[in-house]
Amino acid sequence: MTWVLIALLVVPLVGALVVTFLRKDDTKAKLVALAFSLVELVLAGLLWFAYDPDGDRIQLAAGVDWIPAFGVRLSFGIDGIALVMIAVIALLIPLVIGAGWTEKLPAGRSQGGYLALILVQEAVTVAVFAATDVFLFYVLFEVMLIPMYFLIGGYGGARRQYAAVKFFLYSFLGGLIMLASAIGAYAMASDELGKGTFDWATLVTVVRDADSTTQTWLFLGFFLAFAIKAPLVPFHTWLPDAAAEAPIGVTVIVVGILDKVGTFGMLRYLLPMFPEASKNLAPFVLVLAVAGVLYGSLLATGQRDMKRFLAYVSIAHFGFIALGIFSFTSQAGVGSVSYMLNHSISTGMLILVIGMVIARGGSSQISDYGGMSKVAPLLAGMLLLSGLTTLSLPGTNSFVSEFLVLIGSFPTQPVHTILATVGMVLAALYVLWLYQRMMTGPLRGDALVAAAAGPGAVGDPEKKTAIGDLDKREIAVLAPLVVIVLALGFYPQPVLDVITPTVGATLTEVGVTDPVTVQEGK
Repeated sequence: MTWVLIALLVVPLVGALVVTFLRKDDTKAKLVALAFSLVELVLAGLLWFAYDPDGDRIQLAAGVDWIPAFGVRLSFGIDGIALVMIAVIALLIPLVIGAGWTEKLPAGRSQGGYLALILVQEAVTVAVFAATDVFLFYVLFEVMLIPMYFLIGGYGGARRQYAAVKFFLYSFLGGLIMLASAIGAYAMASDELGKGTFDWATLVTVVRDADSTTQTWLFLGFFLAFAIKAPLVPFHTWLPDAAAEAPIGVTVIVVGILDKVGTFGMLRYLLPMFPEASKNLAPFVLVLAVAGVLYGSLLATGQRDMKRFLAYVSIAHFGFIALGIFSFTSQAGVGSVSYMLNHSISTGMLILVIGMVIARGGSSQISDYGGMSKVAPLLAGMLLLSGLTTLSLPGTNSFVSEFLVLIGSFPTQPVHTILATVGMVLAALYVLWLYQRMMTGPLRGDALVAAAAGPGAVGDPEKKTAIGDLDKREIAVLAPLVVIVLALGFYPQPVLDVITPTVGATLTEVGVTDPVTVQEGK
């Protein structure tokens, strides 16, 4: 079944090439892009069933020599963590395309160019999660900035160029520092083995035995790149600008997918390659994690712009993910990985719903809306559901993740865990306050007044009808997410079964133990 993984890398690129030639026909471009994204989703389903949770750590591996003189290979494979992230990418991309079906792009921009960039972004991001060569991972880590730069800079809002450049420079600088650490690891392998290599499994066995000082410096190089991407406070400042200026579909990709490369890198590279440095520097990372939870939650509460609100909510959630990773328990680790998956689903749904609100009112300012539940009750219900799963209400998918992080972190990090629970209280505040301001009370707000057609005062029946509720296309986009939110809320076991062995193997490589039995070498 190795061909499935290769096809996952190739299909979006082929789709992007085909869509590029349809720039003069927007309808065909959207249909073709959607078709290729659905093929990718089917392939991801096949990959899921081909993966054996009780098998080897890296499965479905394939590779060829790329730069033999330096031991660099185009090598790919998946573990349980990479699998769930590839699956959520394949799920979200067709929903993004469907949600943006009637979206108006800036003057002079075509749907073909926009959708081609989205498909390229999908292919490169899947490749990042599947890469098993450290140098290849670095190259893809930097390459995935290019389509995103053009998606934000070419199709975003008024300050799109500023946001795109800031996004690119932050991540590019972090990647260069990571490259320096990767070269250091390569040099260590060369001294130890007589030849250099960037193979992940080999570097894990070599670098993990380095002295504490060397591990610390190499760790910091990788950590900075991942902390920027994650984003952890204080390396987060690129995200609110990128989220605010990007088109809604691109915001889903940035917040729901690209951010996860940072926390994935912590699990795949930091902990196994630098176990001593990871444990020694964990107190520092935990402070950043808790700071992110509190800072993100507080700023989300005070936001006036819906898209910037989404960015700060995500910063708070990534604090929980980092807390779970660096607590070094199986429950917290499994919770963090499932949080990565469920954050993508929950926040992706919330972003899409907010995009549907903006499409009706033409403004991202919260104060421009009010009383929408009277004219769009189904849309109001979707905003409430997506908000409740974002705050981890029991019965929704995110609850299981947050519960596992907190219950797993408390035995080793009680103070940090208690402080992080304050973020849960703030989450209820900012989600319910958002819903109350936008959806309850009388119909009000400049955006709704401007959007409503026909004469009459605010509240006139003609004016109410003109705003409109969810249509069939929007329902079709949100329905799969609703099903997944509720299904994983009540029965998360299929996902946990895939994640748990990989997390257990990672903790074994770090050399920590807890009450949860793990299978060594898996």
